[in-house]
Amino acid sequence: MIEGVKVKDLNPIPDDRGMLMEMWRSDDPDYQQFGQVYITWVYPGVVKAWHYHKKQTDHFVCVSGMAKVALHDTRQDSPTRGETNDFVIGWQHQRLLIIPPGVYHGFTAVGTEPAGIINIPTEVYNLGDPDEFRLPFDDPSIGYDWEVRSR
Repeated sequence: MIEGVKVKDLNPIPDDRGMLMEMWRSDDPDYQQFGQVYITWVYPGVVKAWHYHKKQTDHFVCVSGMAKVALHDTRQDSPTRGETNDFVIGWQHQRLLIIPPGVYHGFTAVGTEPAGIINIPTEVYNLGDPDEFRLPFDDPSIGYDWEVRSR
């Protein structure tokens, strides 16, 4: 596992009316601060990658469909520099991914439906000076294969 990345299995609570699932709480031991909340969707066959933040920690939960989320560590001082992790998350496997600053990340939909990811970053987005640093999804320095395979 990439240094600083945390994965927390979530606990959907179903009843005869539907389901409730807590995603993130201010009394969680890993809580830092609240910046904002947003949702982003990705269509099947599309990859939203790669980017990282210098200040911001992201907290991803896939609430619609299924998503393959990939992380790549290029931090100079990290013991896991050069490591890549990926996770398939969503309605079939509810998890919270905590992505620390300096770790490249991206995602794609798994299956035939769009995937919707809620992010709860620690910082507010600054349009005039975004804390976002990008590489193309197919950048050879990472060399990640985004193909979603069927078995």
